[in-house]
Amino acid sequence: MSNIAESIAATRDRILRACLRAGRRPEEVRLIAVTKKVAVEKVAEASALGLVDFGENYVQEAKGKVEALGPGPTWHMIGHLQTNKAKHAARLFSYIHSIDRIALLSELERLGKPLDLLFEVNLSGEATKHGATEESLRGLLKEAATLRHVRPIGLMTMPPFDEDPEKSRPYFAALRELLSRVNKEFGMKMTELSMGMSADFEVAVEEGATMVRVGTAIFGERL
Repeated sequence: MSNIAESIAATRDRILRACLRAGRRPEEVRLIAVTKKVAVEKVAEASALGLVDFGENYVQEAKGKVEALGPGPTWHMIGHLQTNKAKHAARLFSYIHSIDRIALLSELERLGKPLDLLFEVNLSGEATKHGATEESLRGLLKEAATLRHVRPIGLMTMPPFDEDPEKSRPYFAALRELLSRVNKEFGMKMTELSMGMSADFEVAVEEGATMVRVGTAIFGERL
């Protein structure tokens, strides 16, 4: 068994155990393999081993991998997306996790391609992180309710990095609670919570994550 195969199996087992602790079914959690700075050969191996969902941070880096792997994988844009790259992103990705402003939302709608969108929320207030505030999220959702092509399906967040994964728990719980509040406020039925990475995805699963974005735990340290 290759290192990647072993890592995928170990990651799936950790998700399973987290689900059992939380009284959830593992089918409720989508494993997104983050391929930032990962060679296309390794991504192809992970796909051959049964991984379906892949996440990229940059449009340009994704382009070569999407073309190399061809049909089959589902691609998620998980990094900050510049409005002038929206056209390229719409062509490459099925999901965009980083909607944080109306200009981007409107441009994706103008392109006319059906896309599943998650709204990135900066719950920590860190200036170094992208994402909407809870207040500006409401403006985004109000706008999204008027659109025809793009589909709002959930929220995404990135807590402050800490070696102790338990420090991420309050942020994950807050995102889950925020999703419930805005669904009620806007009469929406968003179900997705994109939260948790290699260092803290088990805690995220325990707090309700439906999508975890895992790179290092599958592919090893980046160069």
